[in-house]
Amino acid sequence: MNYSDWLRRLRIVLDYENQGHIIDEPLPRTLPAGSTFEKRITFGRWRAYHRKVRSVVLASMSKDIQKQYDRLDDVASILARMKEVYAIPDRYTRYVATKEFFRTKMAEGSSVQEHGVKMLLKELVWPGT
Repeated sequence: MNYSDWLRRLRIVLDYENQGHIIDEPLPRTLPAGSTFEKRITFGRWRAYHRKVRSVVLASMSKDIQKQYDRLDDVASILARMKEVYAIPDRYTRYVATKEFFRTKMAEGSSVQEHGVKMLLKELVWPGT
């Protein structure tokens, strides 16, 4: 499973539905005492949006992975645990980029500056490609 590709596709779908913010913010558990009617309405909507987003997140997973995360109620918790398991650590990504940079050979007669910039951009913009 490629976590970063999956997360990017998930964000595209959620942004289309204007609910991308749900995956970045934890689910509020309760309302503060003495909340206004408007706050209660907003809280109810937030919980409804959260349920929809959680369903989309779980539906976008394979059956085996769904079973691991379907007991978690909070989308932020699901994504945090998935990141721990499936995301490639930044340190490793930097290591691979550095290794590729130092192993790359420049064609004779080409500009050192252009070659260096091309290699850096390739790894900074599209790590691992």
